[in-house]
Amino acid sequence: MARNKVNGPTEKELAILSVLWGKGPSTVRQVNDEINKIHKTGYTTTLKLMQIMTDKGLLVRDESDVRHIYHSAVSQDITQKQLVGDLLEKAFAGSAEKLVMQALSAKKVSAKELSKIKDMINKI
Repeated sequence: MARNKVNGPTEKELAILSVLWGKGPSTVRQVNDEINKIHKTGYTTTLKLMQIMTDKGLLVRDESDVRHIYHSAVSQDITQKQLVGDLLEKAFAGSAEKLVMQALSAKKVSAKELSKIKDMINKI
């Protein structure tokens, strides 16, 4: 059976990217240590995922030192826009209104967040 093409990073890949976006360039050990604060993952699993992500172009590996340092090949902002765009098309038939309404009703939104959203809408 053929596998569906995945447009963006998987959930586990996104966890690795989140560590790199937050901490900056890191070794596999550093990334694995951060991920283990949330859920237990073996070092070799993290290593293999990061190797796959490098092959996919999601990460860049600096091999100039004995300890390979990885960093994200794509910014958090670009990745988030891609994921939201994919979700918009797949789940909301391209309707930004439906996506925003669902996002706002999914959990309580603070007054500060609502103010920022209103400001953004006014700028658009």
